[in-house]
Amino acid sequence: MPAALSPAQEKLKAHLHTSQLLGSIHSALYFDQNTVMPPAGASWRGEQLGLLARQLHERQSSAAYADLVAAAEAELDTESHPSARRNLALLRQELERQRRLDPELVGRLATAQAHGYAVWQEARAKAEFRLFAPALQELLDLRREQARQLAEPRSCWETLAQHFEPDVSKARLEELFLPLRQRLPELLERARGIPGPEPGGWDLAEPQQEELCRQLLEEWGYDAERCQRAHSPHPFSCTVGPGDFRITTRVVPGMPLSAFLATAHEWGHSLYEQGLPRRGDHYFPWPLGDATSMGVHESQSLFFECRLARSAALAERWYPRFRNALGQDPWGDARGFWRCLNPMRAGLNRVEADELSYCLHIVLRFELELALLEQDLPVAELPHQWNRKMEQLLGVKPSNDAEGCLQDVHWSEGLFGYFPSYALGHLISAQLSEAMESQIGPLEQQLAAGRDGVLQEWLAGRVWPLGRQVNAEQLVEQVTGSALSPQPFLRYLEQKLERLGG
Repeated sequence: MPAALSPAQEKLKAHLHTSQLLGSIHSALYFDQNTVMPPAGASWRGEQLGLLARQLHERQSSAAYADLVAAAEAELDTESHPSARRNLALLRQELERQRRLDPELVGRLATAQAHGYAVWQEARAKAEFRLFAPALQELLDLRREQARQLAEPRSCWETLAQHFEPDVSKARLEELFLPLRQRLPELLERARGIPGPEPGGWDLAEPQQEELCRQLLEEWGYDAERCQRAHSPHPFSCTVGPGDFRITTRVVPGMPLSAFLATAHEWGHSLYEQGLPRRGDHYFPWPLGDATSMGVHESQSLFFECRLARSAALAERWYPRFRNALGQDPWGDARGFWRCLNPMRAGLNRVEADELSYCLHIVLRFELELALLEQDLPVAELPHQWNRKMEQLLGVKPSNDAEGCLQDVHWSEGLFGYFPSYALGHLISAQLSEAMESQIGPLEQQLAAGRDGVLQEWLAGRVWPLGRQVNAEQLVEQVTGSALSPQPFLRYLEQKLERLGG
């Protein structure tokens, strides 16, 4: 938007600002629910979130809001700034979507999400899918109804996925995922021939893990005046306000590197949020200030987790700290520690998965979502189908539902269409990394010299300021000069396997 706004634009901005305040209250309640809220508060929290969702929907679909958008659109002419046109086009698109939705459905969805999350926690703790099945069925029914009301020229799954990946289609995902489905099992088989670190045998107490995570964040620009880290059952990042950025991690017994890698991952999310094109000390309430897609969001978190935290250069720097924290040296040297950060072995858990097997976890979830939403897979059959596909794709089989179809939080909140963004994040991160290296040299050399900030500055100058000017694939093409492809990611994995086996 131009610096000077017209009267119509000022009125629209004021309306959007109030909507953002309501949305930030929703974010604060969500963060509280996932971190410190007692379980008995789930029902009341569901009512709170449902009320806020209905109020937000009413504001963003009302005739008064439509008039504000129309008045701003009427002022557009050939001299109008391109960002003004893009902002209003995005506002119009979302307005039309909101106006198609029944307010009652919006409230029911919010309540069902809060209920689903509470039930999922209990079901996962007891490893009993049957406890969660009715809540999942309700969320599936509500999301199908949402897609029906939106009535877009897309399938049910594609309609739901637009919120996470604008312009995504099943055909494009299948095109991008097919090389992964074909090549990754072969690379996993090759990895089995590479001697890896012995599993287990050492662990770090929670205070030591917390201290290492604190040090990592401090080195990467964590500002306690603007940021907070807490614990939750599932790590996530959350932006509550213009000076309020939250991340969560978790310490997993027997997995002493989990919190460190999760902290790197969630901090990548938060840095992207902090670098989006928002102005001054306030939210600049136009859509261009938002993230363009969850795939791009994930590319940033995966860059910090995988390209940085799992790198050989960072392992060299952090090996003495982990050795001192542990009080012993189970790795032998920095290279042994690096190999421990990169086990390259198929496992049951997506969040803890290595780079090689991770996208197969996503392919599994993508295929199951399509089956649940569009191919009449009964909810009761989900555990069996999950285990079957896990064995087919990854060669491992869960021993219980907690290890299997209950491990992720997303379906408990009805977030169907989200999972492919994780795999897209890997592909985007790899392609951006190749472009970065072509301009500033090998990432490992920058990290070995302690120039982590140079890498962050590259992203801050080329990726983060784009906001929603472009969609994910357009962003990749604009920054790298090439269409999105799985090949940079596959090249990266092959090179890493060679180094690990060296």
